[in-house]
Formats: sequence, structure tokens, C-alpha cells
Amino acid sequence: MMRRRSLLGAILALPLAAAGPTDVSAPIKRLNGALIEVMKAGAASPYADRFTTLATAIDQAFDLRAILQTSIGPRWASLPDVQRAELLAVFRRFTVATYLANFDSFSGERFDVLAEQRQVGSDQVVATQLVAGSGPPVRFDYVMRQGADGGWRVVDVLLDGSISRVAVQRSDFRALLADGNASALIGSLQRKIAELSGGAAPA
Repeated sequence: MMRRRSLLGAILALPLAAAGPTDVSAPIKRLNGALIEVMKAGAASPYADRFTTLATAIDQAFDLRAILQTSIGPRWASLPDVQRAELLAVFRRFTVATYLANFDSFSGERFDVLAEQRQVGSDQVVATQLVAGSGPPVRFDYVMRQGADGGWRVVDVLLDGSISRVAVQRSDFRALLADGNASALIGSLQRKIAELSGGAAPA
């Protein structure tokens, strides 16, 4: 359970056409379904297969570009286009690898989308919890933002309903961009992907 709480370290790009303007919890329900699927598959399933399954759900549920841009801050605008593209690609792989490392087995767990929702400015917060056979539920709240297409996508994750993933990683990311170049951050994320996946994550 403690490893799954560390999912906060991740989080962590495609339009979500299937979700209607008011269906704010739909992408989270699909993400939870994909997590259960890869958990049940476990290590017996090829890593590449589990990666593909979860990457599809994460692409649909998360606005990774918005998360990355907020985490980096003003320096994002000054990065060359080629570095921004490379950074976004490696951040996506890092996000998927972190989820897979923390949700790698199944022992009857389930995800519940809670009835309580709250509004923060123009964003909506979808409350969820991971329920295991023993121990208290682990709370994950997803901050959702509506795009121009009417679909809702995650722009932050709150552990225990309050600890912001974006805020946690902001200082780490910005420190690695102190010289105005993204190479150090890209290299750091690549090393973390290798560690999380045992070198199995696709390039």
C-alpha cells in the first residue's frame, strides 16, 4: 500500500472526444479500469503490453502538456521547440512507468469514484479512492479542466485530497532547468524510467 501511495510521484495529450461537456468523471473511470486491467495482468504479462494499455488511458485522461508546462513554469516558453517535444515525450513515458511500478499486482483492490465533487475556479475536482482488502482507503482527487472540445482532462492529482502532485514536482523540475536548458531534466526522467521499469520501458 505504501508503494501505491507513492503514485503521487507521477503524475504525471490527446483530445478526449468521447467525454461530453458534463461527463467530468468519465476519463477517471476509464483510467481506473485500465489500472485494474494491468494490475490483474501483473508481471506475467509483457511489460510492453501493459505499457500500451495504460498509456492509452493516460493519454485520454491527462493533459500532460498542461501539467508539464505548469511544473516547469515560465522557462517553458523559452525552451526550443525540439526540447519541448522531447521533454513532453519523456514525461509521458515517465508518467506511465510510474503508474505501472506502483500498480503491478492485484489482490482484490477496487477504485471508487466518490459522489462528492467540488469546483475550484473553472476546474472540477473528482474524488476517488483505492480500496484494498486491509487498511484504510487511499484518496486520490483529480483536478479536471475542460478543453475546447468539451472534454475534461486531468491537470493535477491531489493525494489525500490536498497534496498537489504539480506542486511537489515543481521545485525538482525547475532546479534541473536552472541553466535554461532541458537536457538535465530529460536525462533525469530517462534514468527514473529505466529504474522504474527495470529497463523494459519502450523508448
